[in-house]
Amino acid sequence: MIFMGFGFLATFLGFSGFSGSGFSVLLAAMAIQWAVLMNGFLLPQRHHRREIHINMKSVIEAELCAASALVAMGAVHGKTNPVQLLLMALVEVTGFVVNQWILRTLLSSIMLLHVFGALFGKTDRKTGLFAMFGENILPFSLPHMFLWMFWPSFNSTLVGDHKWERGLKLTVIYGTYLSLAVSVVMAMSVSMLTSSKGKMNMVHVQSSALSGGVAIGVAMTAVHTPWIAMTIGFCAALLSPHRSQNSYFNHMLFAFECHDTCSVLNVHAVPGILGWFALLFLQLASNESTIAVQFTVYHICVLLITACMSLVMGTATGLFLKWSIWRPQLDRKCFDDQAFWEVKGFVHLHHSKYVVYNDLAPLLNLAVFAFIFYHLKVELMTLNLIKN
Repeated sequence: MIFMGFGFLATFLGFSGFSGSGFSVLLAAMAIQWAVLMNGFLLPQRHHRREIHINMKSVIEAELCAASALVAMGAVHGKTNPVQLLLMALVEVTGFVVNQWILRTLLSSIMLLHVFGALFGKTDRKTGLFAMFGENILPFSLPHMFLWMFWPSFNSTLVGDHKWERGLKLTVIYGTYLSLAVSVVMAMSVSMLTSSKGKMNMVHVQSSALSGGVAIGVAMTAVHTPWIAMTIGFCAALLSPHRSQNSYFNHMLFAFECHDTCSVLNVHAVPGILGWFALLFLQLASNESTIAVQFTVYHICVLLITACMSLVMGTATGLFLKWSIWRPQLDRKCFDDQAFWEVKGFVHLHHSKYVVYNDLAPLLNLAVFAFIFYHLKVELMTLNLIKN
């Protein structure tokens, strides 16, 4: 999920494919190490007698922190150098863990991951090769397929493995799958209905297909029936704005001089807030009036604190990374691999566009699919063990 799913999401930029995959791996590897230390320092249950205890749960939580940093990276991809990305990852993970420390009673929810990371990554708008030459969609399909397949296990990672929690883990997995399935159907339907020629747009489908998994990941502990999970997926795909030139979110980002390369605001922030509303509604419907009022006030504070911290820290980090000592990229060098990578032998210039040599593409695709099916087999074996 972290290195292959999120790592290859940014390879859809034809001029910045190496940076999309390579910098994602670099940022994730650094963020995981820093998250282990920050969780050990700030969260009291992670350390004892000045020693940071590392186990499987602590590593998984560190990877979730890295996922939040990768979400934030999606907003600035192509406009930053490696030093700026590493500094941003350190600050983002620190803010994410501090937010967990403040709201540690909600550590079992990954709402903070999507909302915090998406809002943190907003930065000043720049122009570059991305706006001039558009997108390369085909490499963008495989990581989306990978994320779609393994999102149920991603949502269930923080659910405990105790006997009394195994039923909840299976419920989360089933609910996430149903929500994802409905969001895919809804995304294709809306894309076809909104097209003047009645055709589906791959960018629209891929931007909204994962929104159901993001939304139900927030409300997963309160969803116990299939129709609720399917309704959440339906609403998430319907409300997740499509990444097109006429999207109202694009006009809003332009008004605030922001840019969102990988559309993280659409895929993560909007479905995350929708899941927050679903969780609030389900909890209010199942609790008494007195408890419901307390729960409402508490969760409103949770969302406001998370949004304020991410926006304030993201703005401060963006201003800090603009300093000339970090050598920020020029506009004409944005979204270009040649600024940081040796591309000789891989790409060449043809009619002012890069043409990639595809001699090894079939072998690479075969290896990737073999890797996916192997891990799918491991996931099925794990589910059988949990069920038994």
